[in-house]
Amino acid sequence: MAAPVDLELKKAFAELQTKVLDTQQKAKLADLQIEQLNRTKKHANLTDGEIAALPEEARMYEGVGRMFILQPKVIIHNQLLEKQKIAEEKIKELEQRKSYLERSVKDAEDNIREMLMARRGQ
Repeated sequence: MAAPVDLELKKAFAELQTKVLDTQQKAKLADLQIEQLNRTKKHANLTDGEIAALPEEARMYEGVGRMFILQPKVIIHNQLLEKQKIAEEKIKELEQRKSYLERSVKDAEDNIREMLMARRGQ
């Protein structure tokens, strides 16, 4: 009777190991994406700060592909604010996904602990 239980535990541990590795990989990816978004947000913030110091009538150009388009200061300011807002939203989403992954691994570990306790109780 011990052999089927051992097989069951072995299978559960194998599943947990693959789940932990997968979760660690996804968490690292999320960290890298969050880091990149923070850099983007900071870059937009610094650029906006520099633009704010310029007079309203200053000629400003937006880079589009391999060309530059003349844009009013207000439009460029709004684009930079929008870029910052989008980056913040994506960061929140990635952090939520990361916490969900960590919770799912913890739940799987708890389930295996319960299986071990039940086995020891027999």
